[in-house]
Amino acid sequence: MDPVTLTTDRLLLRTVGPQDTDAVYDACQDPDIQRWTTIPSPYLREHAQGFTEQMVPDGWTDGSMFTLGVFLHSGELAGMLGITMRALGVGEIGFWATKRHRANGYITEAVLTACRWAFVHAALDRIEWRAEVGNRASRAVAERSGFTIEGTLRAAVNNKGVRRDSWVGSLLPSDLSLPSTAPYLPAPPGTPPTP
Repeated sequence: MDPVTLTTDRLLLRTVGPQDTDAVYDACQDPDIQRWTTIPSPYLREHAQGFTEQMVPDGWTDGSMFTLGVFLHSGELAGMLGITMRALGVGEIGFWATKRHRANGYITEAVLTACRWAFVHAALDRIEWRAEVGNRASRAVAERSGFTIEGTLRAAVNNKGVRRDSWVGSLLPSDLSLPSTAPYLPAPPGTPPTP
């Protein structure tokens, strides 16, 4: 799939490339990004270069991952998000915000914009969000974006060689008043979970 550019009143969402390597490298020096995401730590310039010059374009080319930099209209990097394909019609979203641009709604705005695009143009019927238990900032973005928190998965994340529990949530096209590509038959109300 060819990379896309999405815009909102405040943001430009576009693929990143070599021209963004320094900005990605600088942002990823933040201890919170290294703590709560699975990026390498320490994060070296070669990691940023591999991300912007190989991982991002390869993901778009083979349709395995749709990564967008979240930029202010001034051109400043405010964050990053990616939707990784997990199964037919199912993607998993991940995101981070630069330290300077947290707590102003940019990432929530970007997540909603990217999810709408993925439902309409990438034929997704479910987008999952996962974050290590305790990552309250990520959970707040997911909840503000309309994700339904579905529970906790034990030992679901391997973060720097340590298995950690993960929250999981989902967003469906219908949550954004969009049609699905396939019919959805929810479990009847009151159906008990399988033992």
